[in-house]
Amino acid sequence: MTALNWKLVIDTRDALALADFWAAALEYAVEDQTALIDHLLTAGDLPEAAVTEHHGRRAFRGYAAVRHPEDPYDPFTGIGKGRRLLFQDVPEPKTVKNRLHIDVHAAPGERDKTVARLETLGATRVEEMDKGPAGHWWLMRDPEGNEFCVS
Repeated sequence: MTALNWKLVIDTRDALALADFWAAALEYAVEDQTALIDHLLTAGDLPEAAVTEHHGRRAFRGYAAVRHPEDPYDPFTGIGKGRRLLFQDVPEPKTVKNRLHIDVHAAPGERDKTVARLETLGATRVEEMDKGPAGHWWLMRDPEGNEFCVS
């Protein structure tokens, strides 16, 4: 039996910026789809308006993904074949609490250090939760206001 591959799709205002945040937060790799984009542009299958430049390489406008650095990926497309987060721009802003969120598990004794590191990347603390034997964690928000927890 093979491992289950998955991606979590997250609606954004700025997919490229939020992908950068989560890549740094999770120590994931931002997918480089330059070769695929160049191929599609050369073949006339992608309009130049669908492409932007980000950190010196071509990227799809309004889309970005990050993948676990140890998971396999297609070297031509840059698309991960394992654990991924895909960010896509949508016209409407976030209006309610997330129904699904990411839990970041810090190394033992490193929760406060991890929270501080995430703040330097643009996250904000919302509330410290201490549920005794059930756990102790921080509720935080990423730069676009999406809730996540750090335990």
